[in-house]
Amino acid sequence: MKRNKLLTTVAGVATLAITLTACGNKAPEQVGETKKPEGDLNNKATEVIKAEDPSKNPDAAKNRKDTIVIGIDAPDGIFNPAYHESVYDRYVADSMFAYIAYVKHDGTLEDGLGSIALSEDGLTYTITLKDGVKWSDGTPITTDDLEFSFFVKADKAYDGPSDISALKIKGLSAYHDGTSDKIEGIEKVDAKTLKVTLEEVNASAIYDMAFQPMPKAFYGQHYKQGEGDKLQAVHRTPELFSGPYKLKEYKEGQSVILEANENFFQGKAKIPNLIYKVTNKNTAMQLLETGEVDINALTVSTENVSQIKSKGFLDQHIYPTNGYGYMAFNHRKEALKDVKVRQAIAHALNREAIVQNVYKGYANVINIPQSKVSWAYTDDVDKYEFDKEKANSLLDEAGWKKGADGMREKDGNKLSIKFLASTPNEVNDAILAIAKGDFKDVGIEFLPEQMDFNTVRAKVKQKDGDYDMYFMAWGLTPDPDPTTIFKTGGSQNEIGYSNAKVDELISKGLKATKQEDRKVIYQEMYKELNRDLPYIFVYQRRDMWVVNSRIKNVDVSPYRDFTIDLGKYEIEQ
Repeated sequence: MKRNKLLTTVAGVATLAITLTACGNKAPEQVGETKKPEGDLNNKATEVIKAEDPSKNPDAAKNRKDTIVIGIDAPDGIFNPAYHESVYDRYVADSMFAYIAYVKHDGTLEDGLGSIALSEDGLTYTITLKDGVKWSDGTPITTDDLEFSFFVKADKAYDGPSDISALKIKGLSAYHDGTSDKIEGIEKVDAKTLKVTLEEVNASAIYDMAFQPMPKAFYGQHYKQGEGDKLQAVHRTPELFSGPYKLKEYKEGQSVILEANENFFQGKAKIPNLIYKVTNKNTAMQLLETGEVDINALTVSTENVSQIKSKGFLDQHIYPTNGYGYMAFNHRKEALKDVKVRQAIAHALNREAIVQNVYKGYANVINIPQSKVSWAYTDDVDKYEFDKEKANSLLDEAGWKKGADGMREKDGNKLSIKFLASTPNEVNDAILAIAKGDFKDVGIEFLPEQMDFNTVRAKVKQKDGDYDMYFMAWGLTPDPDPTTIFKTGGSQNEIGYSNAKVDELISKGLKATKQEDRKVIYQEMYKELNRDLPYIFVYQRRDMWVVNSRIKNVDVSPYRDFTIDLGKYEIEQ
């Protein structure tokens, strides 16, 4: 399930999925003196600031004895485990659907519903389900469900974020094309054992084998090979579950209400009810303080840390995010196809001011699409310092000349940037405040359009999208393979980026089996991405989850988010 990177607005993403985020939670303040990040972003350890006086807990929280309330941005309502893409949908889906295996704090895997073994030649993965694992109705989870999950994601009608074609499973293309109703490389040995055979070694494939099985008894009623419409129609209404909770009610834009699954393989959740309540940067802090919400991600800043600590009854979990914020270029736009223009825009923008404006020392500027917590990270790249002289020089070289009004033109066209900005979003607020002047100084017209996060997502997913740039953030997987994002035609490469050298290095990185060899390959790839700039890389930050001190057993880190241990959470009475 390493397959997809996920999008979010606030929180860090720490499971196997790669997650998209909008990122940002409070209004920006005036840019002042910049500071070094608080703590070492290379250190994966989680800092926990414990509540100093839990007795101050408000009655609204103390009287809620059988329900945990978690604040998140509004999900899209895509709760199918094979289709969710935003991190908010994933939080909900992860509460309802268990994984074959889960990520540990060090980024390696531990058994979930089953175990995963690899053959000596590195080509065959054997997934073995644990004894007695069941769906919420008491029926067994079997290899029929596992095989079905592969069928759905291999289908030509599938339009979710996964890209299992990159695994090169034997016979997958025949199923995709509709010339076979089976996948040659997938063998059901028995009800508990499934073998998946690849055509070539793929170093990151083990994460793809750790997926969330889809219940065939439910989704199979809505699936026909080559057709995906019926599956999409039931995204919001799953009926069988394998995770700690099951869906009770979804109120669009308001909440998702769940109840404990008595047949969860780790045992019934200790807290009977779970509510995901829709919050945003304007409401999250207040709802935590009044006790109406138990858990919510907040932007980590000196001000927020101090304010939360002063309340006395809220714990803070702070750690370096396994992800990064970025400003994407639309590579289908003629002006942005020129790397000199992209490089000029990077030099023209004061990224340091944006990052410090929002995170006040809890983030730093980053120059590659990788987090410092990764073994593949390198800092040996161009830093794209804020340099208007360099930006002007590059634009001159690219043939964009300043007119009488100081704005650049070429072949009768102005150099303008239509920027999609999700709101409410503090990072976008900072970008809008800083970019307009920075870009004008080098002759670039900056045209921001503000809308909600899901609308931005919808526009970006259109191949003919009418935009030039947008800001979002990726939450990454423990494995650095970026196939879905940067490979030509990748399932999450929505910006139309294509680079033959990057494609070649991605393929080499998957074929290498030793981490030392992969590190050399990926660092070369990062240098090329740093030169070619599919995005302007903006920051890596620290994440903060604020937790009511009544809630026990919360254990989060860069690779492991709160959903993994939901069934173990307890309310201290």
